[in-house]
Amino acid sequence: MGDSKDRGAKGKAPRAGQVKNKTPAEIQITAEQLLREAKERQLEVIAPPPKQKISDPAELADFQLRKRKEFEDGIRRNRNNMATWVKYAQWEESQKEIQRCRSIYERALDVEHRNIPLYLKYAEMEMRNRQVNHARNIWDRAVTIMPRANQFWYKYTYMEEMLGNIAGCRQVFERWMEWQPHEQAWLSYVNLEMRYKELDRARAVYERFVLVHPDVKNWIRYARFEEQNGFINGARQVFERAVEFYGEEHMYEELYVSFARFEERQKEFERARTIFKYAMDNVPKETAAELLKSYSVFEKKHGSRVGIEDVVLNKRKLQYQEVNLPRLPSGNLVFPIGCL
Repeated sequence: MGDSKDRGAKGKAPRAGQVKNKTPAEIQITAEQLLREAKERQLEVIAPPPKQKISDPAELADFQLRKRKEFEDGIRRNRNNMATWVKYAQWEESQKEIQRCRSIYERALDVEHRNIPLYLKYAEMEMRNRQVNHARNIWDRAVTIMPRANQFWYKYTYMEEMLGNIAGCRQVFERWMEWQPHEQAWLSYVNLEMRYKELDRARAVYERFVLVHPDVKNWIRYARFEEQNGFINGARQVFERAVEFYGEEHMYEELYVSFARFEERQKEFERARTIFKYAMDNVPKETAAELLKSYSVFEKKHGSRVGIEDVVLNKRKLQYQEVNLPRLPSGNLVFPIGCL
C-alpha cells in the first residue's frame, strides 16, 4: 500500500510555476514582423533553386510569371523597401521589358517621390536604352522637385553635352544658376563655355559669380582668368574693382598680394611697389605677415638699398608691436636704445 502511494507521488506531474507579472510587454512583436525581419536579414538559409534552361516561349512566360509574383509578394510585404523595387525594375530591364521597368520605377516614386538614388537609376536606365526624351523628362522632374540636389544638375548637363546639345546644356545651367548654387557649379558653367571657346559668355558668368559669391579668392580667380586669356587690362580692372568693392573697411592682404604680383609679372614694378605701400599703410598689422613677406621678396628682387631698408624697418616695427612694447600717451611705441 505504501509502495503504491510512493509510485503515485512519483508519477505525478510537477506543478507549473505561477506567472507573477501578467501585464503586457511594452513592445509587442507580431508573427508577421518576425517573418519579415527573418526574410530581410536572411536568417533562414534557403537553398537556391536549380538552374533551368528555357527552351520555348511557354516556359519563358511561366518563368517570368513566377519571378514577377516573387517580386510583387516582396513589395506587398514591405513596400517602403526601395531595394526590392530597384531589383524588380532591373530584372524587367534584363528581360527587355522597358515599359514594365518604367512602370515599376513610377510606382516606386509614388511611394517615395524624393528618393535621389531612385531618380538616378531611373534616368540612367532610360539613357542606357537610348530613350533620350524620357531621360530628359526624368531629369526635368528631378530638378523641379529637388533643385538643391546637385547630382541631378550635373548629370543633366553632362547628358546634354554628350548629346551635342550645347544650347540645351546652357539652358540647364542657366536654370541652375537661378538657385545661386555653390561655387563649383559656377566654375563648371565657366568650364563649359571655355571648352567651346566662348570667352565672352565665360566672362559674363564670372561677372555674376563674383556678385553671388563675393569672396576674395573668387575675384582673384576672375582676374587670373582674364590674364591667362591675354586680357591684361581686363585683369587689372578686375583687381581695381575688387579693391573698390571691399573698400577700406575690409582690407584683405591676399587681394593686395595677388594684385602686386600681377603687376610684377607685367614688369610694372612701380605699380607693384605702390600697391604694396598702400597695403602696408592700411592693412591691419596683425594680418599683414604674408604681405610684409611678399613685399620683402619684391624689394630684394627689384628694389634699391633705400627700399630694402624701408622694408626691414617696417618688419622690425611689426615684430616689436607683437611683443607689446610700452607706448607713450601719444600712442607711439617706446623702442629700446639701439634696437633700430
